[in-house]
Amino acid sequence: MVFPQIKAKVSTTKQLGDAAEDAALHYLQQANLRLLERNYRTPGRGGGEIDLIMHAPDGTTVFVEVRQRKSASHGGAAASVSALKQRRIVFAARLYLMRLREPPPCRFDVVLVEPGGIQWLQAAFDAR
Repeated sequence: MVFPQIKAKVSTTKQLGDAAEDAALHYLQQANLRLLERNYRTPGRGGGEIDLIMHAPDGTTVFVEVRQRKSASHGGAAASVSALKQRRIVFAARLYLMRLREPPPCRFDVVLVEPGGIQWLQAAFDAR
């Protein structure tokens, strides 16, 4: 499913990122996922951040990385989810799950926000 690109007038990188997250959140909510937490951060240096933590209808906790690019040059948004970025997201997810009495099934998704629209990559990477 493709959504129109972000139409908000934004000028800073932070505003662009927030607009991309807003678009991704709306997209996922339309797919019946429920928001659990936004911008979950781990304490300390070298920690990680998870853009969106969602609850899928089947009970799966979905850790979502939102990536936005103005163009497909340099590999586009998907290429920007490096191995280091994945490790930081997994680290943050483990800390998040430690707070729960019983860890649910979970997966790591990536939502790409590009000029052509939004693309949702389910189970984009593993915890390894």
